[in-house]
Amino acid sequence: MKKIWLLFLCCLQFCCSGEAQKKINGISFVASREEVVQTHVDEVIRLNANSAAVMPFGFMRETTSPEISYNTDRQWFGETKKGAKQYIELLQKNGVAVMLKPQIWVWKGEFTGTITMQTEEQWKQLEESYDSFILTYANLAQETEVPILCIGTELEKFVENRPEYWQRLIPKIRKVYTGKLTYAANWDEYKRTPFWKQLDYIGIDAYFPLSETKTPTIEELRKGWQPWKLKIEELAKANDKQVLFTEFGYRSMDFTAKKPWLVDRTEEGVNLQAQVNAKKAIFQEFWQEDWFAGGYVWKWFIQHEKSGGASDNRFTPQNKPAQKVIESHYKSFIE
Repeated sequence: MKKIWLLFLCCLQFCCSGEAQKKINGISFVASREEVVQTHVDEVIRLNANSAAVMPFGFMRETTSPEISYNTDRQWFGETKKGAKQYIELLQKNGVAVMLKPQIWVWKGEFTGTITMQTEEQWKQLEESYDSFILTYANLAQETEVPILCIGTELEKFVENRPEYWQRLIPKIRKVYTGKLTYAANWDEYKRTPFWKQLDYIGIDAYFPLSETKTPTIEELRKGWQPWKLKIEELAKANDKQVLFTEFGYRSMDFTAKKPWLVDRTEEGVNLQAQVNAKKAIFQEFWQEDWFAGGYVWKWFIQHEKSGGASDNRFTPQNKPAQKVIESHYKSFIE
């Protein structure tokens, strides 16, 4: 009897250990003008991704505008509620889980972290508009039974100036959505985000500066991660929450880890090896940590055959050596 009990404990320990190693191996599935078809999802499956961030959009004219326009006939299909639902359902049909991640786009690509109203009346208008926007997608998340909803992306000044609003918003969302919640804080914002304890994951868009070298080695990049990683781990343990990289990625260009957040038309030389090294370093540093939940590669276009390639210096790993790195790493987590 004692031997049977010991065997049971060993099996239980093994199973729990296996559970702890499961990770969200995701991609950020970019909204398109068109519907998603099976061939688009086939490429996600070939990558061994087990999750995808679906990203409908709302639009603001300026960082000082209090109105969010969303779900209109002027948007691309994938940016609307109907489009998001179609994306979600086909991904789920193929066994790919979804994080629904509604985002704001400010005209001309101005940074959402600087959204700031000029008057109290405008702040209240923005709050009402954001309520409508995010609760629309919270209801969609519940309807489609997605496991994770991201309640905002890189809205630093909005959060900083209106913390009480966010404290009120989260219970409103939980009334209509029963899955897990996160918020995508920018890499230099996450430590000041005041509501982590109310959410299920600490979400970080992980564009941390790691190296000023043209083609940094994996070892150099891992060393560059150490001070950031220590702070991230401390926050995770202080809040008793796992960390989720709601976005992570590197451009295939020279100096890719110097300012990884750059989304402008910076035309540094194409550097496929730098992107490969950066991907390998982040995988080696984080995916074995029990306080780390996984993450979503930025970014993956549905028209795979037309995306990325050897002459492209943008974020997507598609049709580049970095794609094979991701595919191999994600495969190592398939049971």
